[in-house]
Amino acid sequence: MRGVSQASEEKKRYYRKNVDFFNLVEKIKLWPSRSGTLHGIKSMTRRGNTAEIVTHCNRRFIIYNSKHSRAARWLRNKLHFGVCPHCRIPEWKLQKYSSTVMSQHYGSHL
Repeated sequence: MRGVSQASEEKKRYYRKNVDFFNLVEKIKLWPSRSGTLHGIKSMTRRGNTAEIVTHCNRRFIIYNSKHSRAARWLRNKLHFGVCPHCRIPEWKLQKYSSTVMSQHYGSHL
């Protein structure tokens, strides 16, 4: 059994780097705030070129559909300085996120 769990932990997921930003956020369900805290997304409502994110700790963020924004770069590069204690992001989700690879020419188009 031990070998099976290690193989599943090492499995990498590939996503395209330049996909629609809203699709990427909906798929990952994580949001880095400006302070570097990683939040779990409860719901996301799109409104044209903007979207409203509600996190599990009931914080609201208005985001723009920009592939070059701070949050987009932080999500692609997996840069965060801590995890929100109120959102209670499970450990398996953080491991899945850390094993995800963003590639220019390979991966799912979402």
